[in-house]
Amino acid sequence: MKISARLAVTAVLTTLAWQSSYAADSKTLARVNGVAITEDDVSAASASMGAEIAGIPDAQRRGQIVDYLVTNQLMAAAASQEKLDSGPAFERRMQNYRRLALAEIYYEKMVVGQVSEADVKKVYDTYVGEFEARQELRARHILLNTEEDARDIVERLNRGDDFAELAKEFSKGAEADVGGDIGYFAKGDMVTPFDEAVFALKVDDISEPVKTRFGWHVIYLIDKRTSKPNSFEDEKFRILAGLIQEKRDSVIEALRGEAKIEIVDPAIKKALESPATRGSFGQ
Repeated sequence: MKISARLAVTAVLTTLAWQSSYAADSKTLARVNGVAITEDDVSAASASMGAEIAGIPDAQRRGQIVDYLVTNQLMAAAASQEKLDSGPAFERRMQNYRRLALAEIYYEKMVVGQVSEADVKKVYDTYVGEFEARQELRARHILLNTEEDARDIVERLNRGDDFAELAKEFSKGAEADVGGDIGYFAKGDMVTPFDEAVFALKVDDISEPVKTRFGWHVIYLIDKRTSKPNSFEDEKFRILAGLIQEKRDSVIEALRGEAKIEIVDPAIKKALESPATRGSFGQ
């Protein structure tokens, strides 16, 4: 996994921890031949598994992690019986695991641990203070190839046909499957002819055919509203992830500034000199 992706996943898992508030008492969740699988084990595995589990629902995710840990314990015990827990190969791996574990612990303390809910609330309050309300419309549309087709649709609507059903059957637009519903949008979000036509409508009005570069539209205005800022609950995890990313960048920049880093391998050195390569690792 790329470095930036790994650390970004840690930020995501931190936000999930805010939501889930897993117990921190290392409660035993399972046993394998008497060996306990605990909450701490689940937390550690969550961080290491990262993007593989980040999108899985909470209960299902925990179950999969415990199953993964059970399998690992079975294989670890079998490896120990085979005396695979000593020797140069084992020691090299242990050194690498130790380095990764130290980096993750440092990240948790010096990056994630330095971002508080008060910091998140401060950013949210700024967002609310700078929020500019605007009028938003919600509409459906039916996109057709010709003006004649569009006028036929208008006639059918005037006779009482259902707009959403006609959109599903005849619209060429991407929203056809949802009855042409394009959700809420503000002035200027749509192409000019569409924008001008829809903002001239009253709620429940249906437009005459409107031509844009995409084809001919018939528009039905569903609702008008004044926008308002999202709630703190809706925004806090997005803000938290952003603050963690900012703190992470600051910490890594400081560490690199104090370090002497020598890339000995010429091919790797050349690759790292490429802005595209460095950018992909978030460094």
